[in-house]
Amino acid sequence: MKKKILIIDDDLDLSLLLNRFLTRNGYEVEEANSGVKGIEKFKKNNFDIVICDYRLGDKEGREVLEEIKIADPTAIVLVITGYSDIKTAVEVIKSGAYDYIAKPLVPDEILAILSNICKELQFKSNDTGAIKTTGKQTTEKQFLEGRSKTAKELYRQVEIVAGTDYSVILYGESGTGKEVIAKTIHSQSNRRDKPFVAIDCGTLSKELAGSELFGHIKGSFTGAVNDKEGHFEMANGGTLFLDEVGNLSGDIQASLLRVIQERRFKRVGGTKEMPLDIRIIVASNENLQEAYKKGKFREDLYHRFNEFSITLPRLSQRKEDIPLFADFFLQKTKTELDRSLTGFDDEVMEFFISYAWPGNLREMRNVIRRAALLTSADKISLQALPFDLVKGVGITTKDNDHHTERETPVMDDNPIAKKEINLKDRAAKAEYDAILMTLEMVNFNKSKAAELLNIDRKTLYNKIRAYGGSLTN
Repeated sequence: MKKKILIIDDDLDLSLLLNRFLTRNGYEVEEANSGVKGIEKFKKNNFDIVICDYRLGDKEGREVLEEIKIADPTAIVLVITGYSDIKTAVEVIKSGAYDYIAKPLVPDEILAILSNICKELQFKSNDTGAIKTTGKQTTEKQFLEGRSKTAKELYRQVEIVAGTDYSVILYGESGTGKEVIAKTIHSQSNRRDKPFVAIDCGTLSKELAGSELFGHIKGSFTGAVNDKEGHFEMANGGTLFLDEVGNLSGDIQASLLRVIQERRFKRVGGTKEMPLDIRIIVASNENLQEAYKKGKFREDLYHRFNEFSITLPRLSQRKEDIPLFADFFLQKTKTELDRSLTGFDDEVMEFFISYAWPGNLREMRNVIRRAALLTSADKISLQALPFDLVKGVGITTKDNDHHTERETPVMDDNPIAKKEINLKDRAAKAEYDAILMTLEMVNFNKSKAAELLNIDRKTLYNKIRAYGGSLTN
């Protein structure tokens, strides 16, 4: 069955291009040219995936995301953003977006992300947004452990607590791998052959959170057309991972406390109590002790969870591990895209080690996947990285026997970037650079770029296709 995709973007040209491209690749696609229309269309139809631009004329992508998540907490939303908005992208993911797609949009990158989503949907319950895995699946390594002192200390703590039944709080910024650590704890425990169920509490609406966590019986509320198994029931005997637990409402926190204390629960609208044998691991990017002191989280629930806590380090705190992670993500990308790449240029690795990585491991994965798509050589060069990411890097040139630093916009690998080029090729390269610089300057608005370049929009489209064929906004 074809997956249904809703595109929400007020750039009609980009929507049309995406629609045609995704339709050709086997997806069923509909469009909405504003946030309001997109939300209305989503509520009236069943879509598997939503692709939404962050900068819309009537609403921000964050607002659209929040309303879609209220309508359906399990909705998969991809947000289109620029690399200059990387911090915004990280915040959007915290708000419940599945991932972000960076401009300029690259067709193969979009297909790779959608392919991953379709694979993950195979693990999803038909009724919930929980991902349910068994011990066999969770023992597969999704990330390297690392060799730094910080990494060794992290996994020493994991090993200490894994063999117990303690509840664990995982602290860490978005993208640091909290769910991976939760799965690792489960895979090393005596519950490894039982289910591991993960739920993002940030996606649960206040109205449906009870049903999602504890299940419901048919007719218990409007829309309850069938009996439904909740996350606690799915995870019984195994491990339940509650990501961003601080987002749960006070009422749900009270219900959660009662279930944990009594080790029994009832489905919403039901009368039958079910016994509960479960280990709970929770994650938060804010300190829950500070949260309860401010009245934002129940103190008694905090103490129930806080039998053991682990703080995950930022990627920038694990500089020794950065080359290992970079190579790991490259190997996974090579397999995913069936590409032949041998590694990174030295200047790329130097940049990776010095960069702050505000999006942590998730950001590194996305940067490497995109760079791999744009690289035709054996190694990924600095020119394949997004301009907004590396625009502060000076490129050294010789001038009268003195080294001078100049900040040069880097361009994506393309057929005209050759070591030996003639005058015609030099002119083409200069034209490419001018077009790319202009598009970056106007945030890939083609109408503004064409006006600044003193050419018509059709000519600009033709030149974009000639110089690599990637989608731009």
